Amino acid sequence: MALKTFFIDTSKCTACRGCQIACKQWNMNPATKTVQRGSHQNPEDLSFVTFKLVRFSELEVDGKPKWYFFPDQCRHCMTPPCMITAESLKYKHIAKDEKTGAVVYNPKIKVKPKDAKAIRESCPWDIPRWDEKTQGMAKCTMCIDRVREGMLPACVKTCPTGAMNFGDRDAMLDMANRRLEQLKKLYPKAQLLNADFHQAVYLVIDDPQKYHKYALLQKQEMTRIAAIKKMIRHIADFVPLAG
Repeated sequence: MALKTFFIDTSKCTACRGCQIACKQWNMNPATKTVQRGSHQNPEDLSFVTFKLVRFSELEVDGKPKWYFFPDQCRHCMTPPCMITAESLKYKHIAKDEKTGAVVYNPKIKVKPKDAKAIRESCPWDIPRWDEKTQGMAKCTMCIDRVREGMLPACVKTCPTGAMNFGDRDAMLDMANRRLEQLKKLYPKAQLLNADFHQAVYLVIDDPQKYHKYALLQKQEMTRIAAIKKMIRHIADFVPLAG
């Protein structure tokens, strides 16, 4: 089985949230109680039981409201900082599937609150979530159980517009680049986000920060060195000063 990749074309996203609901249904995660906050985004954020979230960003452009939709999820990094940090803290609840490249958590393994915080902070996209009740951590699984059986991830299978795509990495990158070439003619700011280092490649047609503050890092900090630096800072908290 070849390395897999998501290609998420935000220009086709209508924020129907079909992917969000399908994710909860397949993973048998409960609904999240929410309140009206003056936004269509619901629930407010990712959580231990919400692996996929369509983010709504409403801005005023030339005196008119404009929506930006961003189906947020784990990027399944090729070199996952979260896994490096977890291993440095002697946890083995994160693994990278060699065949698909999926970064998978075991939510049944308990993680101390401070360590969970360090693992979450090592993620450039603020994705992993910790549950106070179970003490476990969770996030998008790439629907690894479906993929191993030759099925598409639930979010991709459900998407009605073609915004969500999934397949062998080379095919997805080829699709992404062809689509980018098409959109560049109409939207000069169109670009692919994180295509070189991650298995969830986004296409946006405007400034990434308009979609979500974690859509694209200003600098590519998703490297092994960055994760190791975070790990060293965390370990230093426990090392007593000499003398």
